[in-house]
Amino acid sequence: MARLVARRLLQALATIFAVVTIAFALGRLSGSPAALLLGDNASRAQIDALNASLGFDQPLWKQYLDYLVGIVTRGDFGDSYRQRGVSSMELVLERVPASLQLGAVGLVAGVLVAVVAAVAVHLTRSTGLRTVLLTVGSARQAVPDFFFGLLLVLVFSVALGLLPSLGNRDPLAIIMPAATIATAQFVVYLRLLDNALAEQSRLDYARTAYARGESRFRVVVAELLPNAALPVMTIAGISLGSFLGGLVIVENVFAWPGLGQLMLSAVYARDFPVVQSGLIVVAALFILSNALVDVMSALVDPRVRHLA
Repeated sequence: MARLVARRLLQALATIFAVVTIAFALGRLSGSPAALLLGDNASRAQIDALNASLGFDQPLWKQYLDYLVGIVTRGDFGDSYRQRGVSSMELVLERVPASLQLGAVGLVAGVLVAVVAAVAVHLTRSTGLRTVLLTVGSARQAVPDFFFGLLLVLVFSVALGLLPSLGNRDPLAIIMPAATIATAQFVVYLRLLDNALAEQSRLDYARTAYARGESRFRVVVAELLPNAALPVMTIAGISLGSFLGGLVIVENVFAWPGLGQLMLSAVYARDFPVVQSGLIVVAALFILSNALVDVMSALVDPRVRHLA
C-alpha cells in the first residue's frame, strides 16, 4: 500500500508540473495580453507600458521561470488582469466549493438511482424493465446538457413555478442542475452495475449463498452488490474530477456561481491568469480524485495492491 501511495504521489507531481507548463503556454498563444485588454484604439506606447507592467516584455523562458518560482516559493499564480491586485487563484478557490457541491450532489444522485435501478432489475429478473431503463437512460444521454437543462427550467420553473432556476441562494435551486448531471451519467453506471451483477451472480459464492437458503434480496444486496461496485467506484471517482471541467455548460444554464462559470467569463474577458489557475485547480482535483479511487480500490480489492 505504501508503494502504491508513493507511486501515485510521484505521478501526481509530474502531472501537475505538466499542467502548469501547458497552462502557461496556452496563456501565451493568444499574443500580447495588453493589446487584447486595451482594445483596438490603444496606442503602441500604451500597449508597451502595460506589457512591461505585466512582465510580457521579458524573454519567454524568463517569464516561464518566474512563473514557476512564484508558484513554488510564494504560491503566486499571478493577479487577475481584470481585477488588478486580486490573486487569480483566490478568485478560483472562491468558486470551487459551489462546483464541488453541485458535482458531488449530481454524482451521488446518479450513482444511487443507478444502484436502485440495477438492483430492481436483478431482483425482478425483468428483461422488459432493463430494456426500458437502458432506453430511457440512453435517450437522456443523447440530449445535450444545455438543452435538457433548459427543458427543466421551462417545465419546473416557468410553467409550474415549482423550482428556482437561477443562482444558489435557495436550497431548492440545486435540484435542476444536479438532476441534469445525474441523469446524464445514469445509464453509464446502470450498464456497469448490470453487467457486474450478472457476472457476479454466475460465480460459485453466489450459488453457495442460494444453496444456504438466503433470500434473493439478501444475496443481491449483501453479497453481489459490494463486489460489483468496484468498477462503478472507479468510474465515479474519475467523473468527480472531470465534473469540474464539464460543469461549464450546466453552471451557465442555471447561473450557478461555480468554477465553470468563472472560467467561461474569464475567457470572454481575456483574463488568462484566472483561466490558467482554473485549469491547474481542475487538474489537481482530477488527480486527487483518481488517487483516492486507486487507494480505495486497493483497500477493497487485494488484487490491486498485488499489481501495484
